[in-house]
Amino acid sequence: MRTVVLIILLLFITEWTTCTQEEHASTSKSKKRKIQNRRRRVLSKSPNAKQLMTKPLTTPIPEGLMPVFNADDAKVHVLQTILGVNEQAPTYNILPVKKGHCTVNGMVMFENAVWSPKPCITCMCSNGKEICDEIICPILTCPITLTHEGECCPVCSNTVPNTILLENVPEFSGDSSEPNNLNDLVILKAPKTQEDMDELFKTEEEKNSKREKLEAKKLKQKKKKEDQKRQSEEKRKKQKAREKEKESEEKRKAHEEEKVRKKEEQREREEEMKRIEEKKREELNALQRLQKEKEEQEKYEEDDDEEGDDDEEEEYILRGDVFRISPRFPGSRQSAVIHHPPLPSGCFISETTVSCSNAKLKQIPAISDPDVKSIELTDNAITAIPKEAFNGMPNLERIDLTRNSLTSNGIDSQAFKSLKKLNRLYLDGNLLNHMLTELPSSLEELKLNDNKLEGLKRHSMEDLTNLITLEMEGNQLSEGNVSPLAFKPLKHLAYLRLGKNKFRTIPQGLPVSIEELHLESNEIEEIVETSFNHTKNLHTVVLRHNKLEESRIDPLTWIFHKNLESIDLSYNKLYQVPSYLPKSLQHLVLVGNQIERIPGYVFAHLNPGLEYLYLSFNKLDNDGIDTASFYGAYHSLREMFLDHNGLQNVPTGIEYMTDLHILRLNNNKIRSVSPYCICSAEEEGDSSLEELHLENNLINTREISPYVFFCIRSYSSVILKPQKVK
Repeated sequence: MRTVVLIILLLFITEWTTCTQEEHASTSKSKKRKIQNRRRRVLSKSPNAKQLMTKPLTTPIPEGLMPVFNADDAKVHVLQTILGVNEQAPTYNILPVKKGHCTVNGMVMFENAVWSPKPCITCMCSNGKEICDEIICPILTCPITLTHEGECCPVCSNTVPNTILLENVPEFSGDSSEPNNLNDLVILKAPKTQEDMDELFKTEEEKNSKREKLEAKKLKQKKKKEDQKRQSEEKRKKQKAREKEKESEEKRKAHEEEKVRKKEEQREREEEMKRIEEKKREELNALQRLQKEKEEQEKYEEDDDEEGDDDEEEEYILRGDVFRISPRFPGSRQSAVIHHPPLPSGCFISETTVSCSNAKLKQIPAISDPDVKSIELTDNAITAIPKEAFNGMPNLERIDLTRNSLTSNGIDSQAFKSLKKLNRLYLDGNLLNHMLTELPSSLEELKLNDNKLEGLKRHSMEDLTNLITLEMEGNQLSEGNVSPLAFKPLKHLAYLRLGKNKFRTIPQGLPVSIEELHLESNEIEEIVETSFNHTKNLHTVVLRHNKLEESRIDPLTWIFHKNLESIDLSYNKLYQVPSYLPKSLQHLVLVGNQIERIPGYVFAHLNPGLEYLYLSFNKLDNDGIDTASFYGAYHSLREMFLDHNGLQNVPTGIEYMTDLHILRLNNNKIRSVSPYCICSAEEEGDSSLEELHLENNLINTREISPYVFFCIRSYSSVILKPQKVK
């Protein structure tokens, strides 16, 4: 019985010893895992973790132990690993203490016991040796660091660690009397092998690369938006500048046109005043002549009366009548003078012309004088012309009814029929809406400008076979309401004006005899090949102020015309000097277009050659002109206008123009006049230039060489001032 009790007691002691050892071993492994996890957490917090994990220690550590000295001058050993834990080499040193039993501060520690003598140092008793871990903190680059409570290493203050809160972390100190439960911690999983670490670094690099790409993309998009905004702003500014320039150009053109119009009106007024004065003088002379004739007639009558009295007295004496009878009864003899009806107030007569301009007339005055050949009734308020209006003036050759209030219905169809000698009829500025009928065939000139004509029918002008000049400007005519056969009867028509109407194309059916055609201020957009097929005698075409582009002018339009000498295409939509010009061309007007270029050899086929070239108010610069631009016109050009363009220098080729008399280069951007650009070095004689305009450029006149204009006869021919302010 006693033996059995001893055996049971021995077994119990053995079992208790075994359990105690297993418990210490389990505690030791748990402490080792805690140390490992703490080290991994510190690494994960550090921004330089990658460098710390991949960069090897600069001081080599030999295998086994190497004697060093700790803080209390005790000899210790450095271990490469801790108890064979399978992980990467630690980033901290291991400081073993003296060999022998684990005695700390007079206390004996059990096998695998763990404690922390100082912050950031963890020690363990293993096989009678005191082994300690010292954590080496990584170097931080952030400006502000913070060391959390219970932690050894500082971290960046703006970094939020992906771990549990510090207040929820249980104590890991070996001094704690309560066991630590590792299941309560949320620990980041750290790689255990080099491949895992490489994979982690690769993932991090990919994230960084994606982040950089995303930032680069955002930066590129931002830059693109800024570029688009800048381009849009520049485009808006350019558009605004173009609009301003266009508005300025339109104002300038309007000013120029108004200036020309006023000048023309002034000239017309002066001519009108001169004509009125001349008429008044002629009327005064006529009145004096009539007065003289009247006096002579009265004198003749007195002499005749005296002779009659003498004859009667002699007869009375011879007959010896007792009663003397009165020699003459009233009315027995009529005067030889014919008394014409008096002229209305405001009218005058001069030889064969009656003038009633601005006389406030409302009807044709009753005048009976077969000697009158011309009557002027301009600027009155006449509304109708009856059939017998001109019966008292059967020999009229010219009637001027300009600027009245005549309507087509107010003019009798037979009003002009009896005037067999009428050759000029002016009806400008009235209210006519259709062509007059029954006009005399003797008419040679008919003016119907500024009326309200709405069309021309086939037989509208069938009696006007002798008509030479026809003017119908400022009406409502178009290719839709003008019959192609309307002009067919006009066998002798040479001068036709159809400006300020609604034509979109050249009118059809123009007579072969026509020599001068005016179609300015219409809406013409196209000229087809057949437009001038039958007008072989045409020598002048005016098409300014239309909507023509070079691409809408057929190449064969007029290239075969042998008599066409003058073409005016001003104020259209041309971007270069048109090609395929007629061979006989001498006068080309292209003012006020958008011309940027004079093609080479464009005048080469002209014979005898171009004499007048007007290119004012365009967009020419030196890039659009070369030496071949004027080829074929060097020996024929007499006048060339290149003013109001964008030239920076005097165009090349000017020095070879041997017959040039007038050259306008004013209002450009010319900054200097180089030698031999006006006067050729090869020519010894004087230049034919009589006028050279270089004013309103950017020329510093003091820098001009005195030899630049050596070939010009008189320096007064060169106009250099004023110049623009730079």
